[in-house]
Amino acid sequence: MTTIDIDTPAGPIDALLNVPTGDGPWPGVVVVHDAVGYAPDNESTSQRIAQAGYIALTPNMYARGGRARCITRVFRELLTKRGRALDDILAARDHLLAMPECSGQVGIAGFCMGGQFALIMSPKGFGAAAPFYGTPLPRDLSETLDGACPIVASFGGRDPLGIGAPDRLRKVTQAQQITADIKVYPGVGHSFANKLPGQPLLRVTGLGYDEAATEEAWRRVFAFFGEHMAANAAGT
Repeated sequence: MTTIDIDTPAGPIDALLNVPTGDGPWPGVVVVHDAVGYAPDNESTSQRIAQAGYIALTPNMYARGGRARCITRVFRELLTKRGRALDDILAARDHLLAMPECSGQVGIAGFCMGGQFALIMSPKGFGAAAPFYGTPLPRDLSETLDGACPIVASFGGRDPLGIGAPDRLRKVTQAQQITADIKVYPGVGHSFANKLPGQPLLRVTGLGYDEAATEEAWRRVFAFFGEHMAANAAGT
């Protein structure tokens, strides 16, 4: 695992790169972090993805300016569906595609805020998208998912931001004939697949990491990615 710079239309940003061991080529996965930011939790996620046989690349969405200003800008661009944040994700995709180790197929996975980006970017040249609790769902969901790649989505049954989201996503994907695997994990809340700081407090509020749900969700994701992107991925 290493930190690299990737070129974007607004200048270089740092990104976390994890390449599997052994002989490639491998499919790539752009990982979009949650609202907490570019934290150690992303390292364990990146390692998990690489161990499954995928090149993981996590761009730092808060790379420019102060943290508060970055968060404001990124969330604004998430709502408007345009801006540097989207360009950064596409730049990460293009960086993977240019790597000789990449098979030529790239998926996208994201958490919370990143899950919303995974849905927004699903029509933008990715082989498959894996939003983890990308709630609240993007506005104008039907328009947003027009031409989307296959989607494997995971929700927490106790996510207060996700009330009605799985059914809404199912309705849109079915209407648009988008291949989708959508699952709700009862008893867990938002951020169930992220080991964020303050876990005891998060659990009191109905959030927090859940190992069983996390392991099951990733099994689904890797099986889905293995089906819909070029193989050479271990465990698919």
